[in-house]
Amino acid sequence: MKIEKGTPGYIKRQKTRLLIQTAISFGIVIAILVFGYLQTGTKLNLFTVVAILGCLPASRILVEWIAIAPHSTVDAEKADEISRKAPNLTAAYDLVITSREKIMPVDAVVISGHTVCGYTKAKKADPEKTAAHIRQILAENEITKITVKIFSDYTAFLARAEGMNSIAEVERADSRQKEEKIRRIILNISM
Repeated sequence: MKIEKGTPGYIKRQKTRLLIQTAISFGIVIAILVFGYLQTGTKLNLFTVVAILGCLPASRILVEWIAIAPHSTVDAEKADEISRKAPNLTAAYDLVITSREKIMPVDAVVISGHTVCGYTKAKKADPEKTAAHIRQILAENEITKITVKIFSDYTAFLARAEGMNSIAEVERADSRQKEEKIRRIILNISM
C-alpha cells in the first residue's frame, strides 16, 4: 500500500526514501569520479565536471532529509483513535508545515466546515504561530472566515475533534468539497 502525504506513517516513509535516494545519488557521483580517474589517470577530466554537477541534486535530496529527520510520525494508536472518534471529519496526518521563517510539525489536523483543528506534540512548536500561518495561507487562497486552532494537549484536541464530529453529524452541509480543498492547501504547505 502506498503511503501518501497526509496519511499516518508518511514522515517515516519520507525519511527512508530520502535517505536511500541520498545514498544512491552520492554513490553515483563517487562512481563517476572514480571511473573518470581510472580511465584518464588524472582528476582533470570531463567525468570530474559531471561528478561535481551531480553533487547538486544529491545535495538537494540530502537537505530535504536533514529538514525532515528531526520530526517523527504520528503514533498509530493516536491516528486510529482520531479516526474512530471523528469519522465524519476530513483529516490529515504527519504534516511538517513550512513557512519562510520556521518549520512547524503538526501530527494531525481535522477539518469540518469553517473549522480547522490540529494537534502537535513538538515541544518547540508554537501553536499560535502555526495556526496564524495556516489561516494566512488559507486567506491567500480565498478561504476566509475560518477558525484555526492548534493544540499541544492531545486530550483537549481529541475533545474538540469529538465535538466537531458531533456537530458534523447533526448539520452535515455539503461542505466535503470545501474541506478537501482546505486539506489540499494544508498538504501543499507541508513537506
